[in-house]
Amino acid sequence: MRSRRSIELYPDVPDERWDDWRWQLSHRLASVAELARVVALDDSERAALQTEGLFRVDITPYLASLIDPHDRACPIRAQVIPTMREAEAFEGLRSDSLAEAAHTVAPGLVHRYSDRVLMLVTTECASYCRFCTRSRIVGKRGENLGPEQHEAQLRYIAAHPEVRDVLLSGGDPLLLHDRVLERLLGRLRAIEHVEVIRIGTRVPFFLPQRITATLAAILARHQPLWLNVHVNHPRELTPEVAVAHARLADAGVPLGAQTVLMAGINDCPNVMLALVRELVRQRVRPYYLYQCDLVRGAGHFRTPIATGVEIMEALRGHTSGYAVPTFVVDAPDGGGKIPVAPQYLLSMSDERAVLRTFAGMLTTYEQPPGYRPHDRSTCAACAAARPTGVAALLQGRGETSRPAPRHEERQPT
Repeated sequence: MRSRRSIELYPDVPDERWDDWRWQLSHRLASVAELARVVALDDSERAALQTEGLFRVDITPYLASLIDPHDRACPIRAQVIPTMREAEAFEGLRSDSLAEAAHTVAPGLVHRYSDRVLMLVTTECASYCRFCTRSRIVGKRGENLGPEQHEAQLRYIAAHPEVRDVLLSGGDPLLLHDRVLERLLGRLRAIEHVEVIRIGTRVPFFLPQRITATLAAILARHQPLWLNVHVNHPRELTPEVAVAHARLADAGVPLGAQTVLMAGINDCPNVMLALVRELVRQRVRPYYLYQCDLVRGAGHFRTPIATGVEIMEALRGHTSGYAVPTFVVDAPDGGGKIPVAPQYLLSMSDERAVLRTFAGMLTTYEQPPGYRPHDRSTCAACAAARPTGVAALLQGRGETSRPAPRHEERQPT
């Protein structure tokens, strides 16, 4: 399965060692001297690799073997090798672009949405994306999250019955030792009100060797569990990644994918179309296409929002609906994900709606005469619900719309 390039770079490494994820982690490349062996570094890359204060660099040998050594526009190279453009400031720059600290209720536990929490279980990744939205904490040596922090997180979740969905992230949860990961998943599954566990990971791309049969079996034992992988370009979907995805899917783990829209990497409708089609072929459903966050070091990756809308136009109707993600802007300062889409509903009255098809044709939909909406006063589901925000305003059960409570307004445990 090894590529010709990996054999050229590491001719003395036997296949069994190459396929050992621990060997891959222990031989990551970070310095100018190490990376110059595999890539013809330019002046900006050399300077950035020697600049104090830029985000951490670590590149697995597997990942290094995918980089085009002479193409400065290589989409994999641009994601993991820094340039001095990371030092450029820009309007709207934030160190904590999603205001996660403001919604932190226990060490590494973010409670922004009422029924779900973000559980950061490690600050380590197999390799480090240059556009990481958590670069303020991820990759910082000495600031990892361990058993003491995990216990505090679990206590909070157990004490808050409104939490039905837990997202494990970091860092990358799949870098945890099998025993540690199984214990965390087991503890979460033992909390009666936790219905769904999700894991966000980039391991299948950075380190596909980590997706072992043992790991897949661990994940399968803690259903319902969803795995969301992070993939940005079709060149990331190598045969090794396809094997990792297949191992997870065969174990019954549902797979979704998130993608960050980035200039020079995937801001092309045809590149994105190829990506989503291949993801679906590998049994991975595209989930989110993210507008790049206003995070330090990522200014040169940002695109206008109109670029994302154009890409959505190129996907909707031109490929299977299963292959079309939702384009979202994760609102700065913790406002949550805002879906952004081309305008298909052009006008509407009580009698009819005027719509535009993906091909540009105008059509009308005749509204049903005499429609009687369901009676909220007799609806058991409405009586049990506690709507907030726009939903409450539409139901006449709220006077103003406001963000989710900040952490100081919640009841910590």
